[in-house]
Amino acid sequence: MAARTAPEGLRLGYPCQNRTLRATTNHTVRERNVVLGERLDQAVRANLRDLERILWWNARQGIRLFRVGQHLIPFASHPRFPWDWEERYGAEIQRLGALARSLGIRLSFHPGQYVNPGSSEPSVRDRSLRELRYTARLLARFGDPEGVVVLHGGGVYGDRQRALGRLCRALQKEEEVLRFLALENDERCWSVADLMPAARVLGVPVVFDLLHHRWRPGGLSEGEALAAALETWGGRRPKVHVASQARGGRPGAHAPYLHREDWRRLRAVLRGSGVDVMVEAKAKERAVLRILRWEGLQR
Repeated sequence: MAARTAPEGLRLGYPCQNRTLRATTNHTVRERNVVLGERLDQAVRANLRDLERILWWNARQGIRLFRVGQHLIPFASHPRFPWDWEERYGAEIQRLGALARSLGIRLSFHPGQYVNPGSSEPSVRDRSLRELRYTARLLARFGDPEGVVVLHGGGVYGDRQRALGRLCRALQKEEEVLRFLALENDERCWSVADLMPAARVLGVPVVFDLLHHRWRPGGLSEGEALAAALETWGGRRPKVHVASQARGGRPGAHAPYLHREDWRRLRAVLRGSGVDVMVEAKAKERAVLRILRWEGLQR
């Protein structure tokens, strides 16, 4: 049975792959094989095919968010990438973006921790900016006006203010990246409060992550941190992240499914706000379906 739209405008999603379909948008190749065009092309086309399958499946289930894998086009920002990926795949990416919009599905990306434009190492900053430009171009090709590239603040390297300054200086002139960028709190270095100065300087929103806030609250309650983050979105629809702590895992490690008490905590602080919730659980779409059942939206 297909799900109905969640109450109060709440929309749910999950990242990168669908275990039910055995589909992923993160097919990749080894770095040494980047120049081997055939293998690379096969990986890209497998990602695009699986993305279409996932979009149709999500729509049938009432799932309105999907985070596309960062390796949709593996190593696209690598200096040895063998061709112009926009020329080769642009039409298909545009078609899939139009499909997502027609199905009411919002797309996003979340580059990994190796993408750190505030790094103290110039080579890391350069690689990070190339990856962010590639990601922003993907969202521009998808044509999703609500598309978001979610980025962590990176390390502090013993001096938070200097790290914050490097982050802002690296990104201030990246207009296409800033069009889609949102900063997210993490469990180690950057609370919502820590990120607010960068968000103001860059004019970008903040994604509130409930699990990360648990480990680094920054002097704010859950409700206060969420409210501060929501205010940064202006007229755009906000995004938040939710996950449960994996039992026995390091702080911030994601559990296979969301614990019901964590969902209740998030719903309590949301207080009816119409937001998009990315469920960062190892079980992917199965974790979202469980939440939809809790809400009475799935059998």
